[in-house]
Amino acid sequence: MEQKKFDLNSIIGFALIFGILVFIMYQNQPDTKVVAAEKVQKELLIREAKTKELEAKTVAKATIAVAATGDSTQLAQLQKTLGNFAYSATLPSAKAGVTTIENDLVKLTIANKGGYIVEATLKQFEKFKKGSGQLVQLIKDNNANLNVQLLTSDNRTLNSKDLYFEPTLTKIGADQVLSMKLKAGANEFLEYKYILKPNDYMIGFDIRSQGLNKVLNTAKPLDLEWNLKTYRNEKSVSYENRYTEIYFEHEDGKIDYAGLGQTEESDLQKATFIAFKQHFFSTILLSKTPLEAAKVKSDNLVIDDKIDTIFTKQFKANIPLAFTNGELDHKMSWYFGPTDYKTLKAYDLNLEKIISLGWGIFGWINKFIFIPLFGFLSSYIAYGIAIIVFTILIKIAMSPITFKSFLSQAKMKVLRPEITELGEKFKKDPMKKQQETMKLYNKAGVNPMAGCIPALIQLPFMYASFQFFPSAFELRQKSFLWADDLSSFDEVIRLPFYIPFYGNHISLFPVLASIAIFFYMKMTSGDQQMAAPQQEGMPDMAKMMKIMIYVSPIMMLFFFNSYGAGLSLYNFISNLITIGIMIVIKRYFIDSDKIHTQIQENKLKEPKKQGKFQKKLQEVMEQAEAQKAQQKKK
Repeated sequence: MEQKKFDLNSIIGFALIFGILVFIMYQNQPDTKVVAAEKVQKELLIREAKTKELEAKTVAKATIAVAATGDSTQLAQLQKTLGNFAYSATLPSAKAGVTTIENDLVKLTIANKGGYIVEATLKQFEKFKKGSGQLVQLIKDNNANLNVQLLTSDNRTLNSKDLYFEPTLTKIGADQVLSMKLKAGANEFLEYKYILKPNDYMIGFDIRSQGLNKVLNTAKPLDLEWNLKTYRNEKSVSYENRYTEIYFEHEDGKIDYAGLGQTEESDLQKATFIAFKQHFFSTILLSKTPLEAAKVKSDNLVIDDKIDTIFTKQFKANIPLAFTNGELDHKMSWYFGPTDYKTLKAYDLNLEKIISLGWGIFGWINKFIFIPLFGFLSSYIAYGIAIIVFTILIKIAMSPITFKSFLSQAKMKVLRPEITELGEKFKKDPMKKQQETMKLYNKAGVNPMAGCIPALIQLPFMYASFQFFPSAFELRQKSFLWADDLSSFDEVIRLPFYIPFYGNHISLFPVLASIAIFFYMKMTSGDQQMAAPQQEGMPDMAKMMKIMIYVSPIMMLFFFNSYGAGLSLYNFISNLITIGIMIVIKRYFIDSDKIHTQIQENKLKEPKKQGKFQKKLQEVMEQAEAQKAQQKKK
């Protein structure tokens, strides 16, 4: 019985598809390597932090005592430690007070000690799941700090986070303006100014000094240290962590990122913003003047997602603040809000580029097709239905390409007996066989690559979907059928144990998507093998395809189980529609007898001139066969 083989074109197509899927899995898989040395380093850092905290508490207690009693002896003692900044200890604000500013979107709490934001709450978003009653808090419980390392002219090194600022809250129109001043005298101070507008996630933030040109050493810039330990806000800590990383923009508008490894560091030159990006929420520091020689660092805190369930990453940024005429004057802004494409794009500051939509053509498809189309649909219908309609429209638009692919397979299937006959006739002369096969293709008007090219055209849309759905903020906590959150996995069964690379739950949409992929491959593999000509020296692709029919769905099942239900729903519907289109095309549009008649008529006509690709392909085949012949002679 004749053994079925698989054609080279299909091999290329499936290899590319498989390669892209593996690439996507590799790209999105977090690095979980744990090195013992890193653990030791973290322990040392914790000890150092505790030591510094103890020192800061000692200074704080002395400061409060001075403020409360006005003890001149204690003040003199404090001056030995703080120098001119001991003046701040004499003020009523030298205590653990806070000031709150808020609008309809955000609520910010700024502490007297350190003058920085100690709580940042997003008032319109809940963490973990809808109805949890827990608002998203990007900053709380000492997970963040902002510190300017002050180098004084008398060789002291002080940290602003350990000193007390004097708050003054005013209103300019509808804007709330909070001035936090670290004073070295009545008119000598370091000031943080926060400006909160109504209905805005962006907060103005200025750092300036007055009268400190003789108090501080202005020979070199001061270091601004910004740290943030990101809280988990979503149902899956590992999935959220996969999209949590540092982004930054260079002065030329180019966006870059630090990476997702266990520890990532980057040196920045003239950065215009630094974004501590979480999956669906971000904290971004922007500067009107490019930041010179800044440094950022990211440490992964999710070593074991069964244990590490509170935090995702530890972010750090070190930013030099240069003096101008002996004083600081830096205009900045904070963004505390959703990592939502439309919201970020509205600021016209390139902030939307921190959302990974893919590079090149993949990003273009998302920006100019997927985002506008899905945004339009979801503004009128429920999000789950919008995904289904969106998928249908994309598949209908791609149906002409699908039709060409199936038509090419049908033509190759009709030609297969003749190609097999040529294979038998020129069994001992492979070069002649290839030449005659190409002549047959040319006479019949069949392009052997026609079945592969349509598949390649569809690949960018498939990859774009892998970037679009995980980044679609609008899917967050939107329910559909049994899925309570389309941006996270749709768990239907909780397992009492963990399966490696799979998890401890079963998501239903990935199961349905995998079943659809199985039947699609089952239906197409037979036709592709029947359409494929015999290829000498090729592996037994029939056996390989039998394996792939089962391996691909299993691989996709594992891959999608922890991904958002929206992406799984898209793939499930996409494969269902493809199966339906394939059945309709085969039943109503492709007639093997008509195709056979047309091919026979084409043979009687003057052969078409070979295209450049076909000609080049034939030349490559001939050269390969010539080299084989020479090697045999040797």
